[in-house]
Amino acid sequence: MKLGRQFLSFAVVGVVGLVVDVAVLYLMAPLLGWYGARVVSFLTAATTTWAFNRRYTFAARASAEGAIWREYLGYLVTMLAGAVLNYGAYVLTLHWVEGRWAAALGVAIGSIAGMGANFLSARYLVFRSR
Repeated sequence: MKLGRQFLSFAVVGVVGLVVDVAVLYLMAPLLGWYGARVVSFLTAATTTWAFNRRYTFAARASAEGAIWREYLGYLVTMLAGAVLNYGAYVLTLHWVEGRWAAALGVAIGSIAGMGANFLSARYLVFRSR
C-alpha cells in the first residue's frame, strides 16, 4: 500500500479508535474520574486501532501469528510518544473548556496531536517491512 493510502487508512482506523475512546471514557468516568478513565479509554482505543491497523492498514507487514503478542506490546510501547501528546492535549482541553462535551473534544484534539507520531512509529517500528 502506498504511503498516502496507508496514512488515510490509518486515519480512518483512528476515527474508529476515537469513537471507542470517547465511549469508554464516558462509561468509566463516573467510576474513575476524567483522568483515570482517560487512561483506560486510551488503552482500549489503542488495542482497537492495533487490531484494525494490523488487519487493514499494515496487513502486508503484520507479524506472523506466533509473534502477535510481541507485536501488540510493541505497538502499545511505540504509541507512548503519541500518548503523551494525546494526554497532554486532553488535560489542557479539560482545563480550558467547560461543558458536557469538553472531554470528548479533548480526546479528539489529543488524537489529532498524537496521530503523526503514532503513524510513523506504527509504520517504521511496529509494522516495518519484512
